[in-house]
Amino acid sequence: MNLTNLIVFIPALLVAMTVHEASHAGMSYLLGDHTAKHEGRLSLNPLVHIDPIFTVLIPGIMIALGQPPILAAKPVPFNPYAVKFGEYGAALVAVAGPLSNLVLAVFSAIALQFMNAGIVYDIIRFFLTLNVSLAIFNLVPWPPLDGSRVLYAFAPEPLQKIMDQIEGFGITGLFIFIFVAWRFVSPLVGGVEDAILRILT
Repeated sequence: MNLTNLIVFIPALLVAMTVHEASHAGMSYLLGDHTAKHEGRLSLNPLVHIDPIFTVLIPGIMIALGQPPILAAKPVPFNPYAVKFGEYGAALVAVAGPLSNLVLAVFSAIALQFMNAGIVYDIIRFFLTLNVSLAIFNLVPWPPLDGSRVLYAFAPEPLQKIMDQIEGFGITGLFIFIFVAWRFVSPLVGGVEDAILRILT
């Protein structure tokens, strides 16, 4: 994470993150829940999606220490009891974020087909890779990642209760997953990411 890389990484991440969070808010609004809109989250302004601790402070410290940054945007609020289709509506709200990143990746891949090698090509290729990584990581079915909402909609009640307990830990549960379970699932996640990148490029 040298200065040159940060100049590319930060804007690319802000765009990908903003579209991701705004897509959650947009899908929630379309399904009848106006919570996110009322709180100003139905927006492409990246400032409304930034969490001072988990988007700025913690990743900043990790970069300063020479470590890969772990970060999270401010969660988009929504009322699962207000969206249409109940748990399946909540799953649609959740999956809208990762799908938006995949759409950005597809458009990036199309743009690359009309470009020659160079700095702009490298930036767009990085943006493509970043969006695929964000999409697949967020689809991991571990609370509070988006994939957990999709799994929750189809899971039997005993598994739902376990997932509720994990989600009760909030962002702490995610850090537990990253530092404990990630080593076991990362080969599968990496394999899926590589397969999608091969298809797109």
